[in-house]
Amino acid sequence: MALTMKPSTKPAGVIRRLRPSELSLFREHLLRLDGESRRDRFNGAISDAFLEDYAARSFLDGATVVGYVEGRRVLGAAELHERPELDPPTGEIAFSVEKELQHRGLGSCLFERLIAHARSLGYTQLRVTTHPNNDAMRALARKFSARLSFEEGETVGVIELDPEPFEDLDLIPAHPFSARKSAVPA
Repeated sequence: MALTMKPSTKPAGVIRRLRPSELSLFREHLLRLDGESRRDRFNGAISDAFLEDYAARSFLDGATVVGYVEGRRVLGAAELHERPELDPPTGEIAFSVEKELQHRGLGSCLFERLIAHARSLGYTQLRVTTHPNNDAMRALARKFSARLSFEEGETVGVIELDPEPFEDLDLIPAHPFSARKSAVPA
């Protein structure tokens, strides 16, 4: 089903952590991504079967998935995957926003929420990888002070987090999305 939102209409959903029972909503979101958005998110062309397996693995492996939810549809997602083999405590992060909602500030809001959650879990470093031509992801990573480098054909961003614990996000209610200016310097 296509999103019927006009470009000037402000999104009306909420950003919140997805429950394990919402795996199907996350999977459906990934399956709705257009070809370019899939390449940007997964650094290459991938199949529907891969996406279905990936969504299930993400929840099975204990990843945190924060979604932008309108009604019963996830239209954007931010993922935090633990990288236990890395020291200091490091999380790998990834983002996907459906084409109709891209370039409206939703990625920044998902990024802020995921960083706060990562800090509440005690992570001191986050990594994000993307292909070299994903200008939007590189700009978003820079906005959040990522140090970018080029490794094995990918752009890798590393974000150092303040080691001071952040508020526990489980105590913070879901909040409506607003295309406000981020509190984080550009």
